[in-house]
Amino acid sequence: MKSLAAYPDSFEPTEVNSPRPEYVGDQIARALADLGVKTIFGVISIHNMPILDAIAEQGRIRFVPARGEAGAMNMADAYARVSGELGVVMTSTGTAAGNAAGGQVEALTAGTPLLHITSQVDLKFADRDRAPIHDVPKQREMLQGMSKQVFRIWDAHAAMGVLQAAVSAAQSAPSGPVSLEIPVDIQRSAISGTMTIGAPALTRPIASDAAIDALAERVLAAKRPLIWLGGGARGACTEATELVERGFGAVTSTNGRAVVAEDHKATLGAFNMTPQAEQLYQSCDLMVVVGSRLRGNETKDNNMALPPLCQIDAEASQGGRNYPVELFVHGDAADTLRRLLDRLPAKLDTDPNLAHEISTARALAEGALRQRLGPYHVVADVLLDRVFKGAHPWVRDVTISNSTFGNRYVQIAAPNLGVHALGGGIGQGIAMGVGASLAGAKGKTITLVGDGGAQLGIAELITAVQENCPLVYVMMNDAAYGVIQNIQDAQYGGRRHYSALNTPDFGVLCQSVGMPHVKVTDVAEFAATLDKAIERDGPIMVEVDMTEIGPFAQAFAGPPAGAAGKAD
Repeated sequence: MKSLAAYPDSFEPTEVNSPRPEYVGDQIARALADLGVKTIFGVISIHNMPILDAIAEQGRIRFVPARGEAGAMNMADAYARVSGELGVVMTSTGTAAGNAAGGQVEALTAGTPLLHITSQVDLKFADRDRAPIHDVPKQREMLQGMSKQVFRIWDAHAAMGVLQAAVSAAQSAPSGPVSLEIPVDIQRSAISGTMTIGAPALTRPIASDAAIDALAERVLAAKRPLIWLGGGARGACTEATELVERGFGAVTSTNGRAVVAEDHKATLGAFNMTPQAEQLYQSCDLMVVVGSRLRGNETKDNNMALPPLCQIDAEASQGGRNYPVELFVHGDAADTLRRLLDRLPAKLDTDPNLAHEISTARALAEGALRQRLGPYHVVADVLLDRVFKGAHPWVRDVTISNSTFGNRYVQIAAPNLGVHALGGGIGQGIAMGVGASLAGAKGKTITLVGDGGAQLGIAELITAVQENCPLVYVMMNDAAYGVIQNIQDAQYGGRRHYSALNTPDFGVLCQSVGMPHVKVTDVAEFAATLDKAIERDGPIMVEVDMTEIGPFAQAFAGPPAGAAGKAD
């Protein structure tokens, strides 16, 4: 190992118990704690050590050392979604920041308020392709592709102001991941005095009265109105529910689930693309879309027929992006809906049969789904009961089980309790479960993953054990990329190239890292096994052996041939 003297401009060694100088790294660590940050996820490196050393010495923030930057990013993302607080992840320069890219794209897709603190080589080398260790001359351009905004601290005196700007940008509507580069020589720059900052002012767009008047006029003229709720409506539960109580029906995207309680009789939940839903849409005369992009994987590549649309969104560029709209209202979801409600009567003159028809459509859709599951309807029913009643965070990776029942049938008790890999990337569930479980929710986190995706993030099982996470992994193991095999059967004449997996023995693997493991080979055992897993302390894996139990009654083969995108 190289000595400190091998690195230019590094800290000077100090004698044990000698007074320690104050550095920018100390200031950053203190400011993050003052801003309310309780947990940071990341991987330690020589290029972020000044900040992490200060975090450890100050003892005010919990640092969770992930096994890789990709996992750390997924952890911070899930933590922010469940806690409602700023997620913070810390990576090193260049390759390490690149390792986090997939997870940050996921956070960008979800609009997660997240701060990615990464480092940069010494300023005298930055952006100059001089080839110091970890150097990526176009790191800023890489970060711009996966960030809402990118900031860099150029000198020690500006550190607090830039940090405050980055935190404000991450949390202001529309929220999203923000990257902050802090060159390593700036981190270890000595400073005199202590600059303090207060909580940043968060901005949100406020819709004009004229726009809300126009929306109220359309609502008052509708007899069968629906509200489509996306992730941007998560902060508008009270207002959306009140609108439904006054006569609207509701439907949600995967990311907008439980904005209106999922057991409410007047909501389709995320059963948004079923034949029953499509039939209902044809009978409705207005749909108000709130905080949703109407993504192609939930609208048949934007070809699903919808009622006349009005749209509310905090991001102006979303207006009419995927569907033509009659009226676009640029504003914060909660504020806009509250002011709309102020313009409406206590009870709208809408079709009194609408709620009953929605309830019927949903029941039919749920029944049809249960039939397709075959023996796994037992697993789905148990999870539906336990997750909802126990207010458990419900984390899902991209697997057949989630694409069928996990993303729709298993209800969640609140919007923040649902965490899903919205961008469609596999392998993020293991790490997301860790982050969600440390976010302070009441119930133990339940994470549904597949054997194929789990192998991408399997090292983070060690992090779950190390942090003693209150977490149950439900591992659906079919010893293959099951959805890929189903697509190959349906669209490629059954030619199953590259989809078979050399799957590890998860029992042996869990034993090697100190995680309890139970295998279920009969669905009748699942309920009791899950209940015991929820009761015990720390993380545990419940493996459902699909090779022993058998296939679904109807194979899930993803999107139709030629459709854009991936299976949800």
